[in-house]
Amino acid sequence: MNEDFEEREEALEIIRKFEDMLENNASVFFDLADFELIIDHYTTNFNYSKAIQACNTAINQYPFSTELLIDKSQILAMSGEFTEALDIIKHLELSEPENADAMLTHGIIYTQKGDFSEAIEYLKKAAALADNREDILFNIGLTYQSWGKFSAAIKYYKKCLELSLENEIALQELLYCLEVTGTMEESLPFFQQFVDNDPYAPLAWFNLGMLHFKLANFQQAASAFDYAIIIKPDFAIAYTNLANAYVCLGEFAKAIDAFNQSLEHEEPAADVFCNIGECYEKMGQWDLSRRYYQKAIDLNPEMDEAWFGIGVILNAQEKWFEAVHFFRKAAELYNENPEYWIALGAAEYNVGNIVSCLESYEKASQLAPNNREVWLNWSIILHEQGNFEEAIDTIKNAIELNPDDAELYYRLTAYLLSAGNYREAYNYLENALILDFEKHTLLFEYFPELESQKALSRIIDQYRK
Repeated sequence: MNEDFEEREEALEIIRKFEDMLENNASVFFDLADFELIIDHYTTNFNYSKAIQACNTAINQYPFSTELLIDKSQILAMSGEFTEALDIIKHLELSEPENADAMLTHGIIYTQKGDFSEAIEYLKKAAALADNREDILFNIGLTYQSWGKFSAAIKYYKKCLELSLENEIALQELLYCLEVTGTMEESLPFFQQFVDNDPYAPLAWFNLGMLHFKLANFQQAASAFDYAIIIKPDFAIAYTNLANAYVCLGEFAKAIDAFNQSLEHEEPAADVFCNIGECYEKMGQWDLSRRYYQKAIDLNPEMDEAWFGIGVILNAQEKWFEAVHFFRKAAELYNENPEYWIALGAAEYNVGNIVSCLESYEKASQLAPNNREVWLNWSIILHEQGNFEEAIDTIKNAIELNPDDAELYYRLTAYLLSAGNYREAYNYLENALILDFEKHTLLFEYFPELESQKALSRIIDQYRK
């Protein structure tokens, strides 16, 4: 039998035993390690009231356990009971003034409260007392970041990585802060020093690759990830990031190879299959692309990107009816993605479902009000259907949201002219010409017959440089 399965079953049995004890108001003895497991289970599942019950029961059996008091304080803070959480920690500090874990918890509670200055004070005390400072340094960085002091956060995340290159969360937070402060380029020497100090450290190359990727230095990123893999051939996440770098370079065949190699060193993952599908899609290999998108869906039926990907393939093959089904499913799974609604709107139009098409464009306009194509396509369909006033109102709404978009003004001018609203049309035309004179030819692309209107030509000539 699988060892992990046995451990899970054993853990569940301990939790069942604890819940039976509560239900029957009985008295049952548990090892301290069992209580830690029970508390962790409830905390992980955000059942803080049960976690506190477990803490109280545990403290009754182990009244001198510092770890249990700290656990209770942390859980109270998670549930917003800051005063009681701090009372426990302050009492603990009176009896154990050199307890680094108590100081750390004290600092974290202040961070959760938003009292960042006090939090930093206690976290630094904890760092001075602790033997293992990595977690504390990370929390100092996180507190400074929450406080909006990104430069200070960078300093402590770097200290954290100097202690352990394996701290992936510290790396991600550091990269975020460097991006916010615009100092990624300046930090290249920091990342390079790890490679220089130990050229055979795969994590040093990996972290350097991550920075280059953030800087859009995709070729250098690919080289760094490649070195990490040469040193550590089973480095699955390095293969994945190498593949992502190749995608950004447009080298889709190499990306597919790297994604496939990542699958040799980790469990099959829906997102990897989806990425392979997208690479084949970019290469125009529809059958292979659909096969991998389907593999992603088989592993994770909720993966909206894979449903959308199959829709894109069917759309490219002009299989509109089938495409509608997949676009609709993607939009159901991730209702807030405007790209899905735009694609669904276009597919619905192609099969003649005009009402559904217009509803999709309306939804897309709410999600992406600055997307010109949404408004233009929506208005074009309304105009084609003879809903001239609605088409005009749609473009007017778009202009309110995008007042500097010349193309919208030209489109509105064309609609107004075709409706015979000449005075209003000429007002909008003048605005369009001021914003972008060169785009006036769009008018004649929209409605070629307008080219013969002399009044229109005179206005355009007035703004010709």
